[in-house]
Amino acid sequence: MSSDDGAGVDVPRPRSGLVVGPRDAGAARPRAAEQAVTEQVPAFAGAALAAVYVPGEGDELRLAGTVGGPVARYGLPPGFALSGRSPVAEAFQRGRPLWLASTELAAYGDTGPEALSPGVSLGVLPLGADGRRLGCLVVLDDAPDGFGDDRRGFLELYADQVAARIQAGGGPGGRTGDHPGDRPGGLPEETGVLGPAPPSGPQSALNHLSVGSFTLTLSVGRIDADERMLELVDIAPDEFDGQVATLLAHTVPDDLPALMSVVEPGQMASGSRELEFRVRRPTGELRWLRLRCRVLADATGTPERVLGVVADASHLRPRADEVSRVQWLSATLANAMTIRDVSRAVVAALREPLGADRMALAEIEADRMVVTILDPADPRAWPESWRSEWRGEWPDAPTRALPTLETVLREGRPSLWAAGTALEPGLAGVGPGGLAVLPLPARGRVVGVCLVGWDRDHAFSPEERSLLTATAGLVGQALMRAHAYDAEHELATMLQRSLLPRRLPTLPGGVAVARYLPAMTGLEVGGDWYDVIPLTDGRVALVIGDVQGHSAGAATIMGQMRTAIRAYAVEGHPPDVVVSHANRLLVGMETDLFATCCYVELDMEEGEAWIVRAGHLQPLLRHPDGTTEEVAAEGGPPLGVLGEADFPITSVGLAPGTVVAMMTDGLVESASLDLDEGTRRVCNALAATDPSDAGRVADALLGGPGRRDDDVALLILRYDGMKVRPIRAGWTVWRLPDAVMHARRFTARTLRSWNVTQDADAVLLVVSELVTNALVHTHGAVRLELTRAGGRLRVAVADSSPRAPAKPVIVDWEATGGRGILLVEAMSAAWGSVPVSGGKQVWSEIVLPPEESSHPEGGAAAG
Repeated sequence: MSSDDGAGVDVPRPRSGLVVGPRDAGAARPRAAEQAVTEQVPAFAGAALAAVYVPGEGDELRLAGTVGGPVARYGLPPGFALSGRSPVAEAFQRGRPLWLASTELAAYGDTGPEALSPGVSLGVLPLGADGRRLGCLVVLDDAPDGFGDDRRGFLELYADQVAARIQAGGGPGGRTGDHPGDRPGGLPEETGVLGPAPPSGPQSALNHLSVGSFTLTLSVGRIDADERMLELVDIAPDEFDGQVATLLAHTVPDDLPALMSVVEPGQMASGSRELEFRVRRPTGELRWLRLRCRVLADATGTPERVLGVVADASHLRPRADEVSRVQWLSATLANAMTIRDVSRAVVAALREPLGADRMALAEIEADRMVVTILDPADPRAWPESWRSEWRGEWPDAPTRALPTLETVLREGRPSLWAAGTALEPGLAGVGPGGLAVLPLPARGRVVGVCLVGWDRDHAFSPEERSLLTATAGLVGQALMRAHAYDAEHELATMLQRSLLPRRLPTLPGGVAVARYLPAMTGLEVGGDWYDVIPLTDGRVALVIGDVQGHSAGAATIMGQMRTAIRAYAVEGHPPDVVVSHANRLLVGMETDLFATCCYVELDMEEGEAWIVRAGHLQPLLRHPDGTTEEVAAEGGPPLGVLGEADFPITSVGLAPGTVVAMMTDGLVESASLDLDEGTRRVCNALAATDPSDAGRVADALLGGPGRRDDDVALLILRYDGMKVRPIRAGWTVWRLPDAVMHARRFTARTLRSWNVTQDADAVLLVVSELVTNALVHTHGAVRLELTRAGGRLRVAVADSSPRAPAKPVIVDWEATGGRGILLVEAMSAAWGSVPVSGGKQVWSEIVLPPEESSHPEGGAAAG
């Protein structure tokens, strides 16, 4: 529609919610003074009149400037009392936009703005920046049905630009005498200003706003831009083809990643974004522009369109030293691999130049703020609410505990708050003299936040705002890359750990602990492994090894070797045979990789250790008197080199209190550390530790934090010796018709001598079933072993068949057999079958009552 203000001004209306240029590009232009006014009207989404009201003296909002008009036609008053009931006062006090159609405006109330012309619609948008209320933007439209959703979206974006321009151009909270026309690259001052406002306040925020607008349809990538938008990027309207690439071609390459996160389909989630970028003009000069946009979703919540406004931001152009600092930070972040590296680089780049007292960087994960660095690191320098969440290296708090911060993150815009701003204690304590909150965007979402605080009153300059905004974009991208690197490194570590024991077994007469640290260079998994394998008769096997290289192949070989050595050990083979079998297995795999290994079998009752080495480091011993030594154990070649290699056994006696340390070469050798020197250091650290805590011993041997060139595996065993040794009794079962009866009699005599009476019937039933199964289903010798250790009695029957017993799935009621294993399972606290040389051993454990748990003075003899 057209609006005649007496000067023949044709006010264009938006088509399908899009902000477009003049409807008739070939029509005669109005006079120069009227043209300046006319060009501002489309900049407010087709509103007939736009006005800015700012706080005046006393209880009043005063009219500071208008665009469009004339004012007299619409009856816009010169001021609104904050104590009165008016839409402008209500929107200002509530801090939320207010939209009224003509009927709603007429029914607003007796104290409403009766002077407004009937049949108009009203929109009031509060103007605020950095926590301060700068005033209200009031827009009037001749359409009685109000402003549609798209027009409201555009007007809210324009209000943000007006507030930023007021702050930078000398309005409330800004600096006077700072016009685009006063600096290189700024726009010339326009004429035709309506109202008496000076040229450097809210009035200039309207006249010199120089805002263009666009609508992007995400599904097809089509962009509709108005003439002012094309003017800002120096594209002639008749040369624009509606393609995003045409606009991006004028952008400085360094700023393309941030813009691509807005214009690429699926990159930007629902919400709003703010960023600054540069375009290169035909003269070679750079122009700084500020983009504010909002995503509109369809009924299913899928992002559908982007509404955006672009304003000249030449007043934010950084100085040379700021440019160099941003360039330095960009180069530093390019080499930052981890989140910790990124955090340290940001603090180094910003805290000293800004003179800040505090800086914090945090990732946003779901609804939690995961802090990655605080400077200073002293908890006493931070608010109480932060200290209460300090459970690890850094605090970790939900963002809902900081509602103001949560709002800033949702909007995705940097916020600067001056001293005295009403904030929750968790934020006010970070910067009582001034606080900058920078959401860190990457790939269309906020991935983190940076907080910069000052103790003394701090005035934010436009140059600082530009530096902080530019930094936020760089840090967001770097944080996303570092997070991906850390995630991949964690994935590699998880794969490595999945191939290692989840927990070490509880050992009678000793304590075993292990540590594994992945290399801090590269992402590939390594081949270091360790294992603790409980064996029969109070013995245990300790294994540590290292497959050559860092790759998925090395990790695969490592998993196979660990499994094979465990299987050979559980079968009951002696240490040299276990290692020989593993060597032949690796040779048969036809791989180019080899492995080193150290295997120690330890008798926990007698303290006797048998050591076999395959190209691996010597174990270290810390004796009870504190002296340490390398065990002079003979060794063979690495596994996988020679098929028929010999692996000699070295026997060592251990006294109670001895600590055994086994490690891979990543602990004692690196590019800057000789093997002998590294071993000497570990020996010294082992001698200086307190062996009462095996975990602290392991931590002491690992040393402090530092970069590692190779993986480190460490296995520690403190041998204490058994205070109460198990007692055993054995019986060789002859294949006679009454063999089961003799086995029961032997068991009964043994139980009486051990003072076991309450569970004697259960033990006898288990013995009967296990001996019967061995005699019926196998051939050869059968051996019954009874062992009492602590509060458990173990019944074990060994035979010559390697086939494990199977539980029947269905047992018929009329069947005369098939229930033996079911009875054993019902009577036992635990039962199972383990392979032994040439056969197997089926065992059952029965828990003894507390009064029978103490050992008798004597034991039964073997039969």
